[in-house]
Amino acid sequence: MVETTGGGPQDGAAEVLDRPLPDGVRRKVVQIVADGFGGLTVVELPAQLRQYARFTPSRRAKFAGNAMAAALETDPLFRQRIGEKLREAEPELTGALDSGSPPPAADPLDVAAAAYVLRPPGWVKLVTAAGEEAQRADAERADEETRAELERLRAELDRAREHTRAETERLRAELDAAKKETDSLHRKLRSALADVKRGEAALRKLRGEMDAVRAEGQAQVSAAESETRRLKARLGETEAALEAARRAAREGRSVEDMRVRLLLDTVLDAAQGLRRELALPPVSVRPAETVDAVEPGRMTPKDIAARALSEDDPAVLDQLLALPQAHLVVDGYNVTKTGYPQMPLEKQRLRLLGQLAQLAAQTGAEVTCVFDGAELAAPVLLAPPRGVRVLFSKPGVTADELIRQLVRAEPPGRPVIVASTDREVADGVARAGARPVASAVLLKRLS
Repeated sequence: MVETTGGGPQDGAAEVLDRPLPDGVRRKVVQIVADGFGGLTVVELPAQLRQYARFTPSRRAKFAGNAMAAALETDPLFRQRIGEKLREAEPELTGALDSGSPPPAADPLDVAAAAYVLRPPGWVKLVTAAGEEAQRADAERADEETRAELERLRAELDRAREHTRAETERLRAELDAAKKETDSLHRKLRSALADVKRGEAALRKLRGEMDAVRAEGQAQVSAAESETRRLKARLGETEAALEAARRAAREGRSVEDMRVRLLLDTVLDAAQGLRRELALPPVSVRPAETVDAVEPGRMTPKDIAARALSEDDPAVLDQLLALPQAHLVVDGYNVTKTGYPQMPLEKQRLRLLGQLAQLAAQTGAEVTCVFDGAELAAPVLLAPPRGVRVLFSKPGVTADELIRQLVRAEPPGRPVIVASTDREVADGVARAGARPVASAVLLKRLS
């Protein structure tokens, strides 16, 4: 329905569209506004559209379509300016609309969009007709698409049926093959079960034979042991008979043996006469006197160490170090933490090593000082004092274990003294043949 107001029948601005603008016409209108938008200054634009002034036509149509359509409908001046830009861009179409005779070959949507912008007399009819034409075209297009889709679905259904038939045939063939293979596997399984039963029977037979062989072997071993015992008895008898024969041979010497003994006596008498002629002095030293031993009434260092001295008497340590080839092994940190624990470890080591160097110089004993390497953050840089061997345990090895290794490395019989208060260390070295001494005794001797 077209309504007119007091502008006269030729005034298109008085006409009002009584239905929503068709979608196709609206898209064309938004495109016309977006194209003419760039030819206007910011001042000429409505306030709500100025923020889109720098947008490209495509971005304006995308983001400002609703705003441009609303401004075109409510702002006659803006619509007039857009119409002027449209007349510049499409002079033939706009001229035909102004004359009231739209081009027959023109797109109805383009004609309706231009008529909506220019508002010539009868523009509502053009817009309505374009909308109906677009709807018919959409309906025809939808109908064509529906028919095409239907044909496509029919073709796809035919292909699916054909594929289903082929797949069914294939599956039937596979099922037949599977059945045949299953029958073959069943036959093989029955054959394998029969083989297993035969194998179990053979295994039982072999076990029986093995048990018989084992019993026979045990019987043979028993017989061999009996024969061995018999042979050993005969060997003892034979050895006894041989010894008796030797004894008889020694007792019943022959004449030849007697002659040999006579010649030997002659040689010995001649040697004695030769010694008298040469006037050799009698031998004053006997071979037994060259062997180093303790004679009755004499005291050795061990006898001195065995005197009744207290275990914490430093004299005990002096007596032990006086033994020949004595070796003193010191548990370093055990001694220093007993005597001066308040000092830093570095100063503890230096003080103990200096005192051990004096002890080594005084006694002449071999001295080895062992420290636990697990407490070291970095390698220790020190020059061992003269006469003292300094050792640190390796990672994963304690100083106690290193001390036990040193004791085990010494030959049996050498005097080895271990200075440590650790009971486990003392018991271990004592079992290995060394003499444990408390750390306090060594500290008293050093002080």
